[in-house]
Amino acid sequence: MSQLKSIATALPDHKISQEDVLAVLAKARGAALPARLKQILGNSGIAHRYIARDPDYYLEQRSWPERAQIYDEVGRALAGRSATAALEKAALRPSDVDAIVMISTTGTMTPSIPSRLIEAMGFRQSVQTVPVFGYGCAGGILGIRLANDLADANGGQNVLLISLELCSLSYDYSQFDKKNMIATALFADGCAAAVLTGKAGQGEGPSFRAFDQKTWPDSRDMMGWDIGETGFDLVLARDIPTFVAKDFTPFCDQFLSEQGLEKSDMSEPACHPGGGRVVEALEDYFAPELPGIPATREVLKHHGNMSSPTVLFVLEKLLSSNPKRPVLMTALGPGFTSVLGILDPAGAD
Repeated sequence: MSQLKSIATALPDHKISQEDVLAVLAKARGAALPARLKQILGNSGIAHRYIARDPDYYLEQRSWPERAQIYDEVGRALAGRSATAALEKAALRPSDVDAIVMISTTGTMTPSIPSRLIEAMGFRQSVQTVPVFGYGCAGGILGIRLANDLADANGGQNVLLISLELCSLSYDYSQFDKKNMIATALFADGCAAAVLTGKAGQGEGPSFRAFDQKTWPDSRDMMGWDIGETGFDLVLARDIPTFVAKDFTPFCDQFLSEQGLEKSDMSEPACHPGGGRVVEALEDYFAPELPGIPATREVLKHHGNMSSPTVLFVLEKLLSSNPKRPVLMTALGPGFTSVLGILDPAGAD
């Protein structure tokens, strides 16, 4: 399979603490939050995160065109910054890239952001662009899987993966149900880019071993979008931590068994965190063989749930410590779908 050459990340300018989020919610509601709800929202495992606009902006009604304009302006800037940094880390020029995969479920444009970056960044006019919508929180690993397949095609290619989400564009303070307040207290904005290569002669580096995914029947109500009057309306209906314990764990057990691996054979995994209770459910699954998932917790604490790019933030953090054993990647997303992957670091046992 392909080699992972680099990962780079980018964040919008506006940083907001969880205390500020709770204050904004109370301001929008026009009354103090109920104590129980405030406790739930405050125990998300998030200290602060980054959003596309100043918090007061989200207290105003926004139309589809206004949201699309922000997605274009902020999203394109973040995509360009992370892509430039990833290519520099990989010691490649834009003209060396054969394909650009773009993962995003919080906005869409035609022509796509990759198409708009061709001239701005100096990609070849013949570069293949693959914009993908709808993967949600599973998109980071599903995007890696797609980029890996493209990197292995045509005798080996250089592929740039961009994972961009502006989750804050779905905030809607005109609705004060529990679901929307939880989403506001959990989701954030961010972008990650990765460079994969299937070309020979690249030296020794981290390489992907295997991927798998599963979509469960009768589970579409767990996560997704409905189309609302002013943008995407969040669907978040069922208990995901319970799903992790009941359905995800046997799927992951089977995947590891098929690869001839035990949990004790692995380095710390790179998990999409979801939220604080999802992290706890994942930790329960990996224990006692693995003592915890601190990198996942750290990314959630400082960045929130950015949807698809979050797991790439975690993977970048883990690779900076030069793990010597295989790294399991996990994510859950709309479908309801689980996706798994294994990355073998250079010199992995």
